[in-house]
Amino acid sequence: MNAIDYSTFADAWESRASIRTRPRRLLEDDDRLIYPLSRQPLVSSESFLTLCPEQRDFVLLQSLYKFINDVVIFETDIVDRTARSIAKGRFPIHFPFACRYAAMTVVVDEDYHALVAMDFMQQTVAMTGIEPLELPEEIELSRAIPAAIDMAPEHLRAAMELICVAISENTVTNDVAAFAKDETVKPSIKGLMADHLLDEGRHAGFWTRLVRLYWQTASEEDRDLIAQILPVFIVHYLTNDIQKSFDFRVIEHLPVAEEIRQALRREAMGLAYPINRHHPLVINIMRFLRNSSLLDSPCVQDALSDYLI
Repeated sequence: MNAIDYSTFADAWESRASIRTRPRRLLEDDDRLIYPLSRQPLVSSESFLTLCPEQRDFVLLQSLYKFINDVVIFETDIVDRTARSIAKGRFPIHFPFACRYAAMTVVVDEDYHALVAMDFMQQTVAMTGIEPLELPEEIELSRAIPAAIDMAPEHLRAAMELICVAISENTVTNDVAAFAKDETVKPSIKGLMADHLLDEGRHAGFWTRLVRLYWQTASEEDRDLIAQILPVFIVHYLTNDIQKSFDFRVIEHLPVAEEIRQALRREAMGLAYPINRHHPLVINIMRFLRNSSLLDSPCVQDALSDYLI
């Protein structure tokens, strides 16, 4: 990024950032869904539809609470940490001022997203009178990024952190886009996601450019080492363990007979996508790796050959 890029990015942030341009979203008391059915397959499973369809709204409500909690963890514990380090010039990989300015806009945006998410959770509790169950204290990335960094030699740990955060930011952008287009959910929730998407599109491009800048300067030896870690990161990132534990917790709180809970637990065990080239998030990850130029490198192609279509 150069001075021209800085001016363009600054103008784009001033005119488009949701913190600058979007109103507070207020939850509607209507008949639309509070969370998309497509994002909680448990409520569409055969056992659920047969044995306790009347519990759908409770499960969707708790799923919304978890989603909001995940957003807060992702934005403040993961993205904010790396972006703030870059913005303040403390990141081990040096970037020019234009990049640091752009990173600070990411910090502001992400903390604002967390604030909005917390506000929306409290609105939902007030309207429904139902508190969230105990929510996870981490998300998959809370484990996946440290696992990848720990595998890297000391001089590549910052690069591994940068690439992992960039992958996650690009992946969440496509995930939020699908959420924002769902016509079955309340307009305020769609609006919330559309506001988020407005910022995440800029963020995805920012992280992609930073990774491309780094990759252009990386040695072949360093590229080879990073390539070998990427499959490990992907497996940790796409695991279903935290979601499965949460689904079990929700099932435990349903006012149904124990035999129904057992049937639902069996359903929940089989809801995860296989971690292969057909996984929807793998498609997004591969798109980022192409756009950032990592997939131009033969070592990355070889390391991720199982995921390439």
